[in-house]
Amino acid sequence: MSNLTLTATRMFEGVWEGVLTASEANSNFQPEIEVTHLGAQIDGVTVTEDSTQGYWAVRVPIPVATLSDGVQTFLIADQRNGAKLGSFSILAGEPLTDDIRIEIDLLRAELDMLKRAFRRHCVETM
Repeated sequence: MSNLTLTATRMFEGVWEGVLTASEANSNFQPEIEVTHLGAQIDGVTVTEDSTQGYWAVRVPIPVATLSDGVQTFLIADQRNGAKLGSFSILAGEPLTDDIRIEIDLLRAELDMLKRAFRRHCVETM
C-alpha cells in the first residue's frame, strides 16, 4: 500500500493535473509515479515538488494518439510498489450519460495492473 494520496485538480489544454501528498514527511523522498493507457506507459509525466506547501504537482500530457471514439482510461500508480494512486477517463465520440462502459474499462485496466503485479510477484518468489 502506498503512503501517497493523489487528488485531481483539473484537465487543461490536453494536460491532466493533480496534487500528490505523502502521509509521512521525509525531506529526501521523491515520488516515482507511472501513468499507463492500455498497458503502455505515457511519456512526459512530471512530478514537481512544492517544498513550501509540502506537496508535488503532477502533470500528465495526454497523447493525441490515445484519443479515439469510446472511453480511454489512464491509470496512475506508484512505480515503487505498483499501488494504484488514481485514474482518469476520457470519453470521446457519441455523448453518453451514465455510461457503464467507463466503469468496465476502469475494471479492465485495474485487472491488467493486478495481473502484471501478480506475475512480477511470482517471478520474484521463485
